Amino acid sequence: MTPGRHDGDESARPAGPLAGVTVIELAGIGPIPHAAMLLADMGADVICVERAGPPISWVTPTKDVLRRNRRSIVVDLRTPEGVRVVEALVAQADVLLEGHRPGVTERLGVGPERCHELNPRLVYGRMTGWGQSGPLAARAGHDIGYVAVTGALTPGMEGTRPFPPANLLGDFGGGSTYLVIGVLAALLEATRSGQGQVVDAAIVDGAASLTSILHGLMASDLWTDRRGANRLDGAAPWYDTYETSDGKYVAVGALEPKFYAELLQVLGLDEKLADRSDPSSWRAIRSALAEAFASKTRDHWAEVFMDSDACVAPVLTLTEAREHPQLRDRGVFIEVGGVSQPAPAPRFSRTPSGAPRAPRERGAHTREILQSFGISGIDDLLRSGVVTETSEKVTRPET
Repeated sequence: MTPGRHDGDESARPAGPLAGVTVIELAGIGPIPHAAMLLADMGADVICVERAGPPISWVTPTKDVLRRNRRSIVVDLRTPEGVRVVEALVAQADVLLEGHRPGVTERLGVGPERCHELNPRLVYGRMTGWGQSGPLAARAGHDIGYVAVTGALTPGMEGTRPFPPANLLGDFGGGSTYLVIGVLAALLEATRSGQGQVVDAAIVDGAASLTSILHGLMASDLWTDRRGANRLDGAAPWYDTYETSDGKYVAVGALEPKFYAELLQVLGLDEKLADRSDPSSWRAIRSALAEAFASKTRDHWAEVFMDSDACVAPVLTLTEAREHPQLRDRGVFIEVGGVSQPAPAPRFSRTPSGAPRAPRERGAHTREILQSFGISGIDDLLRSGVVTETSEKVTRPET
């Protein structure tokens, strides 16, 4: 068992394929908490080192789904004693995650070079928007800008303004997901070499990687830079969304000819529309589909197409998604600490992930963590404010 493993009553020993792995998370926003959540869901013992002072997130700590499955310690890294506390954690850990701008952790005294002096096997995961190098490396940014420069924000209907799906494409799709992939690969390699390494995960790198299929299509003359002119960005009427009679929407993804044929059959449309090879016919096809879907409610079509391979699905809200029969049957959404949220993913046959633990207040595990890592002088650290045992009552930052 990795030193520092939590065996308290609050959470039985974490279950999952990463049980035995200890992760130190330097608290951040966006992709770092999400990456830490994914690793914790798979069984890693994730210790979140929260910064002293006001919280950096405006989400209530105990309601912040991204903070689930963690132990939390508040450390003042502006003090030499605080740095030494983190060094003691790092010396016994397998992974460190940080999402600061380039050079920040070095200035704090817990950069990769120092951490590898303490622990040569450590996998040091770095998450940035622009990367560790390049003319924008030190600049601030957010999801929308990262996906904009990679071309990932371009697909969409002509005449509509580009807009991202929240921060899911950059922060989480191109960011935390690729960071976790890199960390897991580096952990695997470390079992063979005995050496850790730095994982440089940049959102612009990951977001660009997500567009790989589009570059292949473009090279094959199957994709163009013109918006709304491609089969996957709304140009094709059989891959689009349609409004229903109640003002809601259904999504149609009948790409393959056999699925498209079934779509027409279920809708009772003229078989003459089946020849979709000529783009000049797409306007008529779209009009016919729009008229058909507008004649009934979204839920009517959801029921009609439930047992069909026509690839039609209702466009649901986050609240409605919890009650979709497929998602409900698989238990895709669960309740943890009174908050409905997605269950851990993916699923493992032999080492399944355990039930997630609800997030706690900042610093809820400070004393416990110090004890489990064998750090002495705990009362002195608490009295001096180097570490904080419970969260302070502070005003959340403005949005």
